[in-house]
Amino acid sequence: MAYGSLVAETALPSRDPYRGKVLRPARERAFWPFLLPALALYALLFVAPSFYGVWVSLYRWAGPGAEMEWRGLRNYEALLRNGAFTQSFVNTFVLAIAGGALVFGITFLSMMALRHLKGRAFIRSVVFLPMIISAIAVGAAVGFLLNPDGVVNQILGWAGIDGLPWLGPDLVLKCIIGGLVWSSTGFYIALMMSAVDGIPPHLYEDAVLGGATKWEQFRHITLPLTWDVFAVAAVLWVVNSLKVFEIVIAFTTGGTPGAPPLQARTVAVQQYTVITGGGVPELGSGAAMGVVVTLITIVLIVLVRRITRRESVELS
Repeated sequence: MAYGSLVAETALPSRDPYRGKVLRPARERAFWPFLLPALALYALLFVAPSFYGVWVSLYRWAGPGAEMEWRGLRNYEALLRNGAFTQSFVNTFVLAIAGGALVFGITFLSMMALRHLKGRAFIRSVVFLPMIISAIAVGAAVGFLLNPDGVVNQILGWAGIDGLPWLGPDLVLKCIIGGLVWSSTGFYIALMMSAVDGIPPHLYEDAVLGGATKWEQFRHITLPLTWDVFAVAAVLWVVNSLKVFEIVIAFTTGGTPGAPPLQARTVAVQQYTVITGGGVPELGSGAAMGVVVTLITIVLIVLVRRITRRESVELS
């Protein structure tokens, strides 16, 4: 009987009502010592500089060594009357919306096609390759190809077609969007295909037996079961598209000094131009642009999360 009682006590969970109350505070006491260093480092490197940027945006300041002049909200009011900032703001949103539509359109088509192909892992690696190339290199390469005397216009000339002003005011933003889509799409294809790989194959087999087309399979199986990953990918695109910088600089200047043309500028490029574009640096105005973009990014992230919110689909 003693042996049986010992086995029962060790095999069954304890019914001691004070056991959980003793262990829970111990876990909480161990939680904070591990978390506090990370919180302190995050506050020092991210939170404090953010508040410092808000503070600088209320002044006119040419940089270290110069006197700071209080302006209050006049830096923000000046942005509304600044045609260069307005144009760069519009360009940024066109890039985000048009580029996002192309990126996810290509991604969805790839999700439908790659699932059936042999060697899809190799294809996925190939399309991901542009993502690991420097954005400066991508922008410079595309800029050289589309130069008035570049390879693209030479090929058109051989075909008897007059070369196009790819870097002109009417086409430069479209070409930048094309370069950005080419360099970014592979990342989102790899991200979404990792979610597609987790879908049980028998769901597609049942759909095929039921006569479902590839589009119906994508609509009723693939998309619902990968929606959570798509929601994350949409947020990543919003954040990345609103801070596009390197590819524009490399694409439009080709490594030569000078500011990019107004038709090609994003808000990040305009902010850089205001601070380092010659003349007296305007750090207060640049900081105000950063604050505006940060607030808009937060609003768009919340909006995207609400739009993409769905009830999770569980497989039985």
